Amino acid sequence: MADHETAVQQRASAQDVGAFLRRRCEQIAQRWADEALFRTVFTVSRDEAVEAGRAVVEALAAVAATGQVEDLGASGFGTVRDQLGRMAASRARAGATSVQIAAEVAALRPSAAEILRAEFSGEPGGQAEEAAVALTALLGTLRLVVLETTLSAGQELIDRQRLQLLEVATPVIKLWTGVVAVPLIGTLDSARSQVVMESLLDAVVDQQARFAILDITGVPTVDSLVAQHLMKTVAAARLMGAECIVSGIRPAIAQTIVHLGIDLGTVVTRASLADALAYALHQQGTVLVDQDRTGTSAR
Repeated sequence: MADHETAVQQRASAQDVGAFLRRRCEQIAQRWADEALFRTVFTVSRDEAVEAGRAVVEALAAVAATGQVEDLGASGFGTVRDQLGRMAASRARAGATSVQIAAEVAALRPSAAEILRAEFSGEPGGQAEEAAVALTALLGTLRLVVLETTLSAGQELIDRQRLQLLEVATPVIKLWTGVVAVPLIGTLDSARSQVVMESLLDAVVDQQARFAILDITGVPTVDSLVAQHLMKTVAAARLMGAECIVSGIRPAIAQTIVHLGIDLGTVVTRASLADALAYALHQQGTVLVDQDRTGTSAR
C-alpha cells in the first residue's frame, strides 16, 4: 500500500514539473540558450538557440505530464532525441567527447532548478522538494537519452567512415579500352568483398569493359571465405558480360587453394597483373610490342 502511495505521489510531482515547464518554457529556453550545449552549436543566431531550447523544454513537459520521468522509452523523448541528437552530433564533429557532451547536458539542470525553486517558494516544503527530485530525475533521464543518441550517432559515423575507407582502399583502374582492374591489398572480409563486387560491376557498366582483372598480389592469405567471395565476383562480372581474370596467385596461395579443394577451373588465372593484361589485350586482338636493348619484337 505504501509503495502504491509513493508511486502516486511521484507521478503527481512529475506532473507538477510538467506544468511548471510549460509555464516557464520561455524563461528556461532563454537561460539554456546561453549554456555551452546550445551556444556552441547555434553560433550564428541566439534566436535559433532559444527556439531549440523551447522545443526541448516542451518535449520534457510532455514527458513529465505522463509521470514517466525515468522512462528512456517515453514517447516525449522522441523530440528530444531528434533535437539534442543533432546538437550532440554537431558537438562530436567539432571534437567534443561523449563525457564533455554529457557534462554540457548536466549543466542545463541548475538554471532550470533555480527557476523551479523560485516558482515553488510559496508552496509547502515537501511539495517543493518532491518537485525538485522529479526535475532532477527528468533531466538525468535526458542526459542518458543524449548519451545513447550520441553513441549511436558516433557508431553510424564510424560505419560510414569505414565504408569510405574501404572504397578508397579498393580503387577500380581502367588499364585499357575495355579492360578494368582492381588491385587488392590487405585482408578480404565480407564487407570489403561486397564493396569490391559493387565497385567492379559499376566500372564494368561505366567503362563498357569486356575484361575485369582481380589482382590479389597484395592479399596475404586466401582461405575458403576469400575464395568464395572471388568466385561470386567472377560470376557477377560474367552476368554483366565481362570476363573476369584473377591474377597475382603466388605459389603459397596456389598450394593453399589446392589444399582447401577449391575449384578455380572455370576461372581464368594469371601469375601477374601484366600477364592478365596481356591476356585481355590478346583476346581483344591487340598486338603488344616489347622493346628491350636487343631491339623490338612483337608478343
